[in-house]
Amino acid sequence: MAEPTVFIVDDDEAYRDSVKELVSSVGLPAETFSSALEFLDAFDPARPGCLVLDVRMARMSGLALQERLSKMGATIPIVFISGHGDIAMAVKAVKEGAVDFVQKPYREQQLLDAIDEALRRAALRRAPGSDAQQALAKRVATLSPREREIMDLALKGLPSKVIAKELAISHRTVEQHRSRLLEKLDVGSITELLRLNLERPPD
Repeated sequence: MAEPTVFIVDDDEAYRDSVKELVSSVGLPAETFSSALEFLDAFDPARPGCLVLDVRMARMSGLALQERLSKMGATIPIVFISGHGDIAMAVKAVKEGAVDFVQKPYREQQLLDAIDEALRRAALRRAPGSDAQQALAKRVATLSPREREIMDLALKGLPSKVIAKELAISHRTVEQHRSRLLEKLDVGSITELLRLNLERPPD
């Protein structure tokens, strides 16, 4: 499995570089992004890690990015940092699943502890030994070869019409297979399927 990476998103270059230097000093890989949109363009949900995210940014705020990732089914743990944060922001962020909310100027150990907790949660979500992972693995094993093909293509974001063309079958057949595989996996949508797939161990 790839080594977890700390993804740092902040429109303040000085803070961005400061956090990266801090994270790198304890031996963790780090990548920086100057905006939420830049991060989304590069985001690969299959890569393990956590997100250190500024709250107030132009065009798309940190809270808006958190919401977008949630709608995508992404489960990457988030540590928020902000120089303008308030209690309401912190409560909203944590209610939506954030690991912690750290005020600027941050204390180095506080931020490192929050990142460590975020990476711990990320590892647990992917751990193959958990009951949830074992149950999911059993459900995936019940899929037919065709259902597995369709699942894999759907998880790449391909719509049913494109999948039908890719597999040289009808659109209706794809929809029937997709309906059955969602039922077998006990999920209600491709978004939920994406979340489960990201958390299951590789075959």
